[in-house]
Amino acid sequence: MRDRLRQWLLALQSGYYVLTGIWPLVHLPSFEAVTGPKTDDWLVHMVGLLAATIGIPIGMAAVRNHGRTPEVVVLAVMSALAFAAIDLWYGITGRISGIYLADAVVQLGLVTGLALTHRAHSVDWSLGTRSNRKANIDVP
Repeated sequence: MRDRLRQWLLALQSGYYVLTGIWPLVHLPSFEAVTGPKTDDWLVHMVGLLAATIGIPIGMAAVRNHGRTPEVVVLAVMSALAFAAIDLWYGITGRISGIYLADAVVQLGLVTGLALTHRAHSVDWSLGTRSNRKANIDVP
């Protein structure tokens, strides 16, 4: 049950990141209408591309049922925490639109959901056996 919920959360995070990432690329005026005016369009585009870039492998892992790998878990949690930290820091100080506080709630909800779906031994933190760490090379 927890693994299934984690897969759903990862798929949700992936879709959210891809959609919100490509939105300013597809139609910057509507993005700015919701999030407030921006001074550096290139930076908005870059953050959007990075969000989509993060979302794609998370989505691939969700579809392929690889949501237990540590790389996927770390990418999902750390990216959500990074977005939440910026949203909160600059949203609370008024440097960016208050809508980003809503995004922080979404990001922290994702982190909470992923944490609640964690259980002992639910993530495979192993690096593999000594003999398969490098292709065809046995380590004594």
